[in-house]
Amino acid sequence: MRKEGSKVVPGQRNAARGPGADRAANTANARPRPPYPAPSAEARLRYWFDTTLARGIPALCGWLALGCLALVVPVSALLVWTDQRAPATLGSRIAAVWRSTGQTMRLGGEVGPPLRVALSVLLALIALLYVSTLVSLITTGLTDRLMALDRGRAVILERGHTVVLGWSEQIPTVVSELVAARTGRYRRVIAVLADREKAAMEEDLHTTARAAGRTRVLCRTGRPADPVALARVSPATADCVLVLPRDDPRDDAETVKTLLSLSAALGEDRRVRVVAAVRDDRHLTAARLAGGPRTTVLDVDDISARLVVDCARQPGLSLVHQELLDFAGHEFHTLRDPRLPGLTFEEAAGSCPESIAVGIAHDDGTVTLNPPLPARFRDGDDLLVIARDAYSTRLTDLPVPHDPRALTHAPPPAPAPAERVLLLGWNRRAPRILDQLSRRTPPGSTLDVVAAPRAATTAAVRSAAEALAPRTRVRHHPGDPALRSTTDALDLTGYDVVIVLGPDPRPGRGDPDDRTLVTLLHLRAREEENGRCVPVVTEMTDDRNRLIAPRSSAADFVVSGRLVGLLMTQISQNPHLTAVFEELLSPAGNTLHLRPAAHYVTTGRTTSFAAVAASAARRGDGAIGYRSATAPDHGMRLNPPKTRVRYWHAGDQVVLIAPGD
Repeated sequence: MRKEGSKVVPGQRNAARGPGADRAANTANARPRPPYPAPSAEARLRYWFDTTLARGIPALCGWLALGCLALVVPVSALLVWTDQRAPATLGSRIAAVWRSTGQTMRLGGEVGPPLRVALSVLLALIALLYVSTLVSLITTGLTDRLMALDRGRAVILERGHTVVLGWSEQIPTVVSELVAARTGRYRRVIAVLADREKAAMEEDLHTTARAAGRTRVLCRTGRPADPVALARVSPATADCVLVLPRDDPRDDAETVKTLLSLSAALGEDRRVRVVAAVRDDRHLTAARLAGGPRTTVLDVDDISARLVVDCARQPGLSLVHQELLDFAGHEFHTLRDPRLPGLTFEEAAGSCPESIAVGIAHDDGTVTLNPPLPARFRDGDDLLVIARDAYSTRLTDLPVPHDPRALTHAPPPAPAPAERVLLLGWNRRAPRILDQLSRRTPPGSTLDVVAAPRAATTAAVRSAAEALAPRTRVRHHPGDPALRSTTDALDLTGYDVVIVLGPDPRPGRGDPDDRTLVTLLHLRAREEENGRCVPVVTEMTDDRNRLIAPRSSAADFVVSGRLVGLLMTQISQNPHLTAVFEELLSPAGNTLHLRPAAHYVTTGRTTSFAAVAASAARRGDGAIGYRSATAPDHGMRLNPPKTRVRYWHAGDQVVLIAPGD
């Protein structure tokens, strides 16, 4: 018991034992710990050395000085003691060692009174500090300059170059086609401005679009809509500017802003050709207003829908589009010749042995495609041809001869029956595709849509059915085209053509082509089971997936992103092609066709392509090539030599530019 004031408090057991005693008792009762290994002398020395280095620049300088002295002093002493001319006394030899050490380490090396030695060392340290600072400043300046160049902030001082603004799925196609374009320039520069790291852009372009010859591809980092960043690629001195569409249609407003910045940089009196593209047609008018009258703005979704419908109406037409749009084969060119004014189109077309005349390009930018044979050239008109390049076309005085006995007449056109078209999948371009199909299919045709039963899809199909009735019947069959059970439930043999669409790309989802490839696998399996080949037109987003896709002889692939990139590149090199492709892709006017060769020449015999061209010309059509039914590959040949004689089979087709059906 213990007393606290007037209270008596019971005593606590072991109260006399302090905390140290408790810890001793617990330690005695606990299991003994194993002995902790003591660090080695090397580890302690390394730890001490690392600790001194962590103290900053003074410690680093001190260690550097000690290290140098530890090497220089012994070597200097060895040099002095082994020199036959060295002084005999020890003091003189130590002075010689100091002089050698000072000269080696640039510390003066003066001998004499201590004050003189100290001053010489001070002056040497000042000189060393000055030289070191100067070298450091020069090195820092060069490093900053190299880092600035690596960041893509430097200004490109070029004239007549090509500027590409933005980064999207079209960038590999556009750059590679610009490199392949045969412009006749000795030196070509392509400047790319995008909101990405310069090193990343160069690495991507190196693997997908390598520069060839004297073509240089220069990448700069910056937002194309920023006027400061736009000035880095000098658009005012460029030959043409391409504004690529953004991958997401919701970002078309950024394209409009880029066109506004570009218009401000170019000024009112400009001669730079500008080609841009948007994905959402709601921004099309704003983009054209922002770009001005000399800007061509393309509607990506509208062009993609037209290409899909063209291939659905005429299987095999995707090969013609690919050939006309890229620079690897034969494409559209304009020829200016002083002999053209006064000639008729028939005379000019007959004077082109190595190219095919398809129209007249007027000086006001308009084009007359497939004009009447008596149409005459006026001053300032150019001849529009399909040729390998702009320099392979020449006019000759003698027309290419042909055998008139090979010409034949086409049978009278029969009324077209109603058609059935199957659409597998749904995306934002599907309503446009249904509208184009309704315009170009006979009345009473049926369009069946197999798509997931989502509320938005069901409402869009219902809206299209109401808009296209009563000319075309649109029906919605809920289902997933990527499931085998869905394709097994369809009678594919009852359709004239099948169109496969992938979903719209969205962040966080996989490649939309993945589901498309699965659907094509199911369709090919059904084709092998039924033994009947149904034409299939597939829209894809990545051209690499086209190479691995299952295909048949009646398969067409429309890689919309690549084809739009090709079209932008073609228009950037020749502004007349805007009107050409606008007419070719429209339902009215002159469009591309594949028709039986028997409609123009007698099959089962040999004759030249000049006979095919002459037979088509007298019907108001323009023959630009043919498709062989017996060739091992696709058999497509555009701009063949007119004098070449070949055997024409009954299954051969002629590629034409002719009025729409």
